[in-house]
Amino acid sequence: MLISCEIGEEQNLYSQLKGIPEVKSCLITYGSYDVVAEFVTETPNEMNQVITSKIRKLQKIRSTITLRVTN
Repeated sequence: MLISCEIGEEQNLYSQLKGIPEVKSCLITYGSYDVVAEFVTETPNEMNQVITSKIRKLQKIRSTITLRVTN
């Protein structure tokens, strides 16, 4: 997931994302997006729950783009 947040909130957002069990890796980046988070779920329904109930509800997020990867 590509995430844009409010200026200066990158580290705080990173810390919050690391506390979500489904988030497997998280990086602070420079450019159009501030944070890249990789999360893993077993089903599409679980993925929707993580996105809507856990990630998008975090404070200071301005926008997200989800890149769904399948094996």
